[in-house]
Amino acid sequence: MSFGQGGPSWGPGGTQTPDWAALADESAARSRRKKWLLIGGGVLATAAVGAVVATAVISINNGNSSTGSGKNASELPAPTDLPDNTAEPEPSFSSVAPPPPPDPKDYISDVRKDKAPITVDAFFPGKKLTMGDRVYIKGATQQTTNCAATTKDALGSILVNNGCDQVIRATYSKDGVAVTIGVAVFETEAQAKKAAQQSSGSVAALSGAGVPAFCSAGSVCRRTANFYGRYAYFAISGFTSGKDVTKADKNVFTIGNDLTNFTFRQIHHRGELQASAAATAPDSL
Repeated sequence: MSFGQGGPSWGPGGTQTPDWAALADESAARSRRKKWLLIGGGVLATAAVGAVVATAVISINNGNSSTGSGKNASELPAPTDLPDNTAEPEPSFSSVAPPPPPDPKDYISDVRKDKAPITVDAFFPGKKLTMGDRVYIKGATQQTTNCAATTKDALGSILVNNGCDQVIRATYSKDGVAVTIGVAVFETEAQAKKAAQQSSGSVAALSGAGVPAFCSAGSVCRRTANFYGRYAYFAISGFTSGKDVTKADKNVFTIGNDLTNFTFRQIHHRGELQASAAATAPDSL
């Protein structure tokens, strides 16, 4: 077969058809050989560069670098090379234990420490007293150095014989029941304790300021006596109607207990205030 006059021919006589499949295979083989030659050259080049870098690293680690002296200058020292001592001083701790805080009771047990003013308002402040859901109205109050005049029966002589300095009285009332509580002041706790233990008779009921007379002579009322620090406190509770108190009259017991508990807390609070002031005073530091 011919492709026109003067055109190329295939095989003898120029008339045989070319083997197109063989030609395609030969072309593909040439392309593959060229590709592998390019890849092989790249691998050899990469290997050469890696060898150069590895040689440089080995030279530095073997002390051949001009910037080191047998050791890489950028390396951190081993833990054993760090200094044992530093310039900072070590903290020190005192072996002496701090003193305990002042005991509030110490400041209400002796006149030499108990320097706070002794007034009615210091023990019985305000115009009423609230204990839980119970509100008591404050009536008459009194402060006197005539301890015997604030008592009934034998209590006056007991107070005087034990060195009573003064007595503060206050009356509270609620729903036809009234209580007078008297705080007797002594120089020492031992005197107050003895007076409370020897108690006989009672503090005298204090009427006025809206509270009628109660617990008059011959009536039956509830009486209590106790002490805390250098203070002895006595209470008398009863009906303003003059009715006698029995064990069934729980409201009389409640008002008496509330007032004696409140008095104890006020005495203790007096000690707390003075102990706190002593703890923060400059000469105590």
